[in-house]
Amino acid sequence: MAVMLRLKRMGANKKPFYRIVATEKSSPRDGRFIEEIGYYDPKKNPAIIKINKERALYWLKNGATPSVTVKSLLKKQKIK
Repeated sequence: MAVMLRLKRMGANKKPFYRIVATEKSSPRDGRFIEEIGYYDPKKNPAIIKINKERALYWLKNGATPSVTVKSLLKKQKIK
């Protein structure tokens, strides 16, 4: 089972917000996930980023690979 940290899109048309989730690599973008570890709202000024640091580090230590966007969000929050 390959685990990824990636964004799950939520919200209405033209008003997206995202949840950062740990999910299997083969599951669809907005499909099943294992655990929700954070929240990202790019429409606010400044953008809101909230990530549970302990859970993010847990998944990274256990071999989860972050997507490009999640990787940049983790860097902004100084995680990893």
